[in-house]
Amino acid sequence: MSAERAPSPTRWWTLGIVALGTFMLMLDLSVVAVALPQIHESLDSSFADLQWVFDAYALTLAIFLVAAGSLADRLGRKRLFQVGFAIFTIASLACGLAGDATALSLYRAVQGVGAAIMFAVGPAMLGHEFHGKERGTAFTVFGAAVGLAVATGPLIGGSLTSSLSWRWIFYINVPVGIIAILIGALRVRESLNKRAHPTDWAGLVTFSIALAALVFATIRAPEEGWTSATTLGLYAASAVFLAVFLVIERRLGERAMIDLAFFRNPTFIGISLVAMIGNAGALPSVFFETSYLQNMLGMDAWDAGLRFLPLTGAMFVAGAIAGGLIGKVPFRVLLGGSTLVMAVGLLFLNMAEVDSAWTVLIPSLVIAGFGMGAFNPTRAALAIGVAEPAKSGVASGINETFQQVGVAVGIAAVGAFFQNRVADEFAASAVGQQMGEKAAEEAGHGISAGAFDAVAANAGPLQEQVVAAGRDAFMTAFHGAMTLCAILGFVAALIGFLLIRTKDLHASALSTIPPDLDEDGELRSDVPVGAPS
Repeated sequence: MSAERAPSPTRWWTLGIVALGTFMLMLDLSVVAVALPQIHESLDSSFADLQWVFDAYALTLAIFLVAAGSLADRLGRKRLFQVGFAIFTIASLACGLAGDATALSLYRAVQGVGAAIMFAVGPAMLGHEFHGKERGTAFTVFGAAVGLAVATGPLIGGSLTSSLSWRWIFYINVPVGIIAILIGALRVRESLNKRAHPTDWAGLVTFSIALAALVFATIRAPEEGWTSATTLGLYAASAVFLAVFLVIERRLGERAMIDLAFFRNPTFIGISLVAMIGNAGALPSVFFETSYLQNMLGMDAWDAGLRFLPLTGAMFVAGAIAGGLIGKVPFRVLLGGSTLVMAVGLLFLNMAEVDSAWTVLIPSLVIAGFGMGAFNPTRAALAIGVAEPAKSGVASGINETFQQVGVAVGIAAVGAFFQNRVADEFAASAVGQQMGEKAAEEAGHGISAGAFDAVAANAGPLQEQVVAAGRDAFMTAFHGAMTLCAILGFVAALIGFLLIRTKDLHASALSTIPPDLDEDGELRSDVPVGAPS
């Protein structure tokens, strides 16, 4: 056995620190959701500002993931993970101190850089430390950390926001980060790949500009206009820089930030697309469910977060089950099946109405939560299994990049759809037509952000009609947005079933597959189940 594969007595410390870091960074994707109404009131922010509080974090998280994986392979995974945790912790403090929406978004972007480093390096650290059956256990814990963060984010965010302030959803990261950094310095061993290539800075810059322009254009389009010079110019810039990026990557080959050779592997393409498209539907659904609970049903942050407990429980159960099934069930069944279940669950959100009891959400929370929980450990294991161990950091980084691109673009796109639909529905209402085009448009933007009181205050004698029409417009847009999220889930499931193949995985990943399965992950006909090979 090579030195790299020798079990380390500190490997469980590594798992603990990686799981904690992953929990914290994923928590900051979902914990913000229930605090948005309070952030809106405190910082006087628009709907676009609220989208940026989400997307600034997801955007830099997506942009720096691959570069972080490459740097970690060369400079040391432990070292980069520690640096990432430090950046994340300092930026969290700055977020809590932010005085306006612009500053908060900028600090969230810096926070995303630290999160990117941790998220890219963590799975590679686990892949280095754990092998055989222990690797399955490690990635079950990793997936549980992701699921726990996404599932409990609304509850934790609601608790902190209601009892203290929205600022504490960021302050809480500071003591946790300090403790984790100290433990990591003492208990985690270093690993690296001395043959790794230098960081592709040209690729990083062009990819960053392309993605930022895409997201910025999508968020601004509802206010600027989809055919405005600004919107079209940004989309054109995104396309140009993406083309330049692909030319650079093709010329650099294996030295590129994203080695295009990975995409010759159908399973790599499949897991990347499923991660991107599936998350483009999953995270926006949490965003809008919390908005529904608070803006339609009048709950505070704590009560809204508490209603996500069915999702939390379902994710826990499904994560544990899926982790135990890795290597026993075909990967395409686990990945495609989990996203299919999630999509079905999201469709149930269309049962919600203006005056529904919150319990109408339970079927969706349980079904979608089960799908999300099963998806996490499966995706994490596949992400590093498609590459040889020396390139696991880069492969993991690419997959996480696709996932966070999905989050950023998904929130921007679904948010734009929602905002446009609210504006159109409200403008078409009787009171909207009575108010006039400009006033109705401004009211629609306010309703999108949940500012019903502010909109009503400016409506004069039409207050009751404006609120009623606004609530109807909100729900129509909500149903459309959730249907769109479900469609994205169905597309992701189809891709998973068609493209994921166990035979495309690297041999090191196949150690978790028992001998009674063939290279496709199917039961072998020549070996009894459970028989030794």
